[in-house]
Amino acid sequence: MANTKTLRSGGEILVEALKIHGVERVFCVPGESFLAAIDALAGADRAIETIVTRHEAGAANMAEAYGKLTAKPGICFVTRGPGASHAAIGVHTASQDSTPMILFIGQVGSHMRQREAWQEVDYPAMFGGMAKWVVEIDRPERIPELISRAFHVATSGRPGPVVVALPEDVLSDECETGDAQAYRRVAAHPGAQDMARLAAMIGESARPLVLVGGGGWTKAACRDFAHFVEAFDLPVAAGFRRQDILDNNHPNYIGHAGLGPSPKLVARIRNADLIIAVGGRLGETTTNGYTMFDVPRPAQRFVHVHADPNELGRVYQADLPINAGMPEFAAAAAALKPKGPTGWRTRTPWSDEVKAARAAYEADQTPGPMPGRLDLGAVMMHLRDVLPKDAILANGAGNYAIWVHKFHRYGGFRTQLAPTSGAMGYGLPAAISAKLHHPDREVICFAGDGCFLMSGQELATACQYKAGVVVLVVNNNMYGSIRAHQEREYPGRVFATTLENPDFPALARAYGAFGEKVEETAAFADAFARARAFSVEQKKPALLELVIDPEAITPSTTLTALREAALKAGHG
Repeated sequence: MANTKTLRSGGEILVEALKIHGVERVFCVPGESFLAAIDALAGADRAIETIVTRHEAGAANMAEAYGKLTAKPGICFVTRGPGASHAAIGVHTASQDSTPMILFIGQVGSHMRQREAWQEVDYPAMFGGMAKWVVEIDRPERIPELISRAFHVATSGRPGPVVVALPEDVLSDECETGDAQAYRRVAAHPGAQDMARLAAMIGESARPLVLVGGGGWTKAACRDFAHFVEAFDLPVAAGFRRQDILDNNHPNYIGHAGLGPSPKLVARIRNADLIIAVGGRLGETTTNGYTMFDVPRPAQRFVHVHADPNELGRVYQADLPINAGMPEFAAAAAALKPKGPTGWRTRTPWSDEVKAARAAYEADQTPGPMPGRLDLGAVMMHLRDVLPKDAILANGAGNYAIWVHKFHRYGGFRTQLAPTSGAMGYGLPAAISAKLHHPDREVICFAGDGCFLMSGQELATACQYKAGVVVLVVNNNMYGSIRAHQEREYPGRVFATTLENPDFPALARAYGAFGEKVEETAAFADAFARARAFSVEQKKPALLELVIDPEAITPSTTLTALREAALKAGHG
């Protein structure tokens, strides 16, 4: 029921709407364009925590990570023009990662619109191809209506970002208007006939394989999905940076179809006679540049489950397209009863193949030696031994992440925060957001030297809000992934990829964090223990700089090997 109408400012109406829709935390860089909203947040500080970051990209990435962690919209406030431009990276990540998020942008006063006033931007034009919906509120009395719609759009169907522009006068003007009720997410449910057909197709197959990914997952949905997988004894491969949907220690988990996948896993996916793609768009990275399956008709029988009907048939034609939200599909799938042509129940015709695929995954998780005094493979093995199952690992983009994705075993729902958009600078803000939401869980941030310096100032945010994350900066003094591409395409012509870095531990200490340099494998375990202890005792971040040999460009090759292969192939 709507509240009794009272005279309130637009800012007060807005913040009351946020409270009604269950917002517990917002991320922002303050700006004069939404001072009335800031003032209203000050009056609501017992209900809504406001986290002030040091850059709008950090605020947007923290909000996006919150959306991943909770399946509720992450909320970010920024000012117009420069603030909105900086925050665009978070909107792009939320779009490609299917994450619910709402970006609120202060806007010039309504009476100055379309004059190119100071920092004025046309936000529907700017974000129209990136966000699910972009709206500029023109009157304070419409705030409850349009904020309700923003929450519904961000969470319903395929989740994603919404952008709301707030003219200064709309926030400061007063009016009498009622409030809306809390939003309710809307999602499609799979039909009984579709689910029966899915069970039949599994029963008719000899080599089924599940490829899981996408956004919109919840803890309950992951649990139901695991029940479905177990009932049918299905092998499960994770899409790019979607490794936490099924516990990697589960016997049916067989690996990661992302950057640097196991050749044996790729062969298994190609040789499957039934692909059940659940949740993912089957994008470029997961499908190895759209080469893993024939376009538009895959050679395998194909089931595609997705929350957005517009995604079904967009690239791949499925024998069975199912439009459903992930919680809705997983619940229906968990209720299915296996029934094969020979009446199998617990042992399937592919049970031995599942065990073989699992064994191949485990064998591929033993790292080989790498050049240099510090071995990242050994670092990952140590982390696997000492970190608790519910530890959250966050990272941005760079070749260092290949070690993380290849050798870490994610423990289940939301133990991984990593942008499928490949955005550098994501790891630290995401880790801070995770630690604020789960203060009792360990949160580890991985970042390359280039990646870290795109958001390193957020160490100040972590110190201010007692977010005791542990940051591992992998330093090879270059933009490693670009250098690798350079050696493949233009061998020996090194340009614009070399970096001259600061003293990272000293920089961390300047913020009030812990800082230590690690240059040898044998020194890592003790240094990591000191960093963990500091983060717990002081409730502040701890940073370890891991100095690696530039030759160690991936777990399976070196820069020299890339260069020599390219020259042999006639490149350059």
